[in-house]
Amino acid sequence: MSISMMNRNRNSDMRIIFMGTPDFAVPSLKALIDNKYDVVCAVTQKDRPKGRGYRVVPPPVKEYAMSRGIIVLQPERLSKEPKTIERIRELNPDLIVTCAFGQILPDSLLAIPKHGTINVHGSLLPKYRGAAPIQWAIIHGETRTGITTMLTDSGLDTGDILLTSEIDITDDMTAGKLHDKMSILGAETLIRTIRELEEGTLKPVPQDHSQATLAPRITRDMGRINWSADARDIHNLIRGMVPWPGAFTFLDGKRVRIWRSAIGDSTVYDANQAPAGTIIGLDRKSMWVSAGNGSVEILEIQVESGKRMTPYQYGLGHELKIGMKLE
Repeated sequence: MSISMMNRNRNSDMRIIFMGTPDFAVPSLKALIDNKYDVVCAVTQKDRPKGRGYRVVPPPVKEYAMSRGIIVLQPERLSKEPKTIERIRELNPDLIVTCAFGQILPDSLLAIPKHGTINVHGSLLPKYRGAAPIQWAIIHGETRTGITTMLTDSGLDTGDILLTSEIDITDDMTAGKLHDKMSILGAETLIRTIRELEEGTLKPVPQDHSQATLAPRITRDMGRINWSADARDIHNLIRGMVPWPGAFTFLDGKRVRIWRSAIGDSTVYDANQAPAGTIIGLDRKSMWVSAGNGSVEILEIQVESGKRMTPYQYGLGHELKIGMKLE
């Protein structure tokens, strides 16, 4: 599907349906409203159980949309709900905007808006197509990523690229920190995209599918640390798993979550003399663990149901000494 161009002034009466679910999508919805676009409906996922008590809570997009008096639809699965598709058709949108919605859109829906469907995606496409582009960019050690607005088609993030915005990934940046920066960048890029659409200057560019990589959904088990891996790969995994699901290891049979880390300095503790996973250094700031190549400096941990703390704080009440093994 190609996107049609409009010669219209910004803050027009263009009717927009917004589709998104998590916190990442809220700044984009807010930006549309703040820029006086007519958001006639927000479509989001169902309310889900969350937290230790499994209390059913609404998605962030639903909460924000309702606070602004916007109609909310919550289909279980759009591809199997023709009544919801028809309801969207009746709203007569000029444009649909999606951002971390969480469902593949059926062709019957994509055919509705007069000017197509724009998606805000958290990577520089065609790299990292899928549900978790921010986490995988960090896990793979990328030093730069960004936002892509794209023209949605029936594939998984395969549509034509509209605009991109880039951002640096620093060595201490976690997925959570990058997520927050990217959500704001996504909102800014979305507004630029719609303005160019209105001005008639937007030029879709097909993706080079041969360069595509995937960013599948993150699961809890993916956070388990393999200490035989390279120290930098372990550090990147830890950063990429914050805040969820968390990188973890085991110490004396107890599950230990790692919240903060750094690459070990070989001039301080020599990792070559100990098997991977061995505690080779302890001080009041951190503990050092040997890896398959190099070492990892562990700065903050959380043991099972305990609080987040430094290894030194944990060691005040528990046995923690050089030579102990993390499994």
